[in-house]
Amino acid sequence: MSILYDDGQRAIADESRRILEAHVSIEALLPLLETQDHIFDPFWSIAREQGWTAVALPEDYGGLGLGLVELGLVALQAGRSLSGGPFLTASFGAARAILDHGDAASRQRWLPLLASGDAIGAVAFAEDQEVVGRGIEFSGGTLTGIKSSAIGGTRADLAIVTASDRGEMVLVLAELSGVERRIIDSFDNSRCAADLAFAATPATELARGPAAEAAALHILALQAVVTAHEQTGGAEKLLETARDYALTRRAFGQPIGAFQSVKHRIAEMYALVELARAGAVHAASREGEPDFILAAAAARIQATDSYDTAARDCVQIHGGIGVTWEAGLHLHMRRARSLAIEQGNLFFWEDLLVDRLQGTIA
Repeated sequence: MSILYDDGQRAIADESRRILEAHVSIEALLPLLETQDHIFDPFWSIAREQGWTAVALPEDYGGLGLGLVELGLVALQAGRSLSGGPFLTASFGAARAILDHGDAASRQRWLPLLASGDAIGAVAFAEDQEVVGRGIEFSGGTLTGIKSSAIGGTRADLAIVTASDRGEMVLVLAELSGVERRIIDSFDNSRCAADLAFAATPATELARGPAAEAAALHILALQAVVTAHEQTGGAEKLLETARDYALTRRAFGQPIGAFQSVKHRIAEMYALVELARAGAVHAASREGEPDFILAAAAARIQATDSYDTAARDCVQIHGGIGVTWEAGLHLHMRRARSLAIEQGNLFFWEDLLVDRLQGTIA
């Protein structure tokens, strides 16, 4: 596939950007930082009304039958606007796990609900360091143990969970009704992160052994590509914000954008954003191909570096006003750090990339 978007894809990007810019503002997002288990609720309502929750799911289950490229375009615009809702990515990951590995009953029950947004999914792969070595156990069709920092876990109706069954890895689907959720107070509370404490919770096995490991990595890669688009959107918005400020703020009788130190920094931000954009759409276009995991890892690394750098440099270009509450640039700084550790941190993806490249060379 070409990395150039066609007319239909550009229409999706333009319309989602128009809608989000009209409804999401810095003033509406700032209060979310001081509360737990809250998102910018109008975003989720808009996502459901516009069919964004159904973009990459099959029509047989109420989806729109599009793909990862189109979902990435929506995520990019959500990243630009700091929409405040993590459920688009998490529900997609859960839906793909059920679609690819669930039985007919699970698909019929959950996929239409996830496509409409009436149900929210989470993907819970992480475990607290204190329980590593014991892990979360799957035995007799039930889960027992704790999964840490499930994004969207405070609101999710179901979760895709990795567990151990007598030392063998299994991938399971668990309904979260009655599961204890320990809300995490973070610097980006709108991610709705929570530890999930399972206590003999009924669960349905999706895959086992090497098949479970491959399935979990594929789900993680799918979510990483969506997140890479979100990071690219945030970096793009910061680039434009820094450019506009540099053209209007004056010092020593001229716009600060005329100074080489500022000019070069904005040029570097532009290069990083375009590299991240190219990596994200390339990875999205490679789903189903042998090099998809490799492309997803590269996109994830590039987008993380782009968003982190843009968040830092945009604040520096603004100077003192850049660190004020009202300016809202700290929202991007917080989001850049949050997204950097979701779906696996840079160490994970860098190690995976090196391993895949070594395997390709060998």
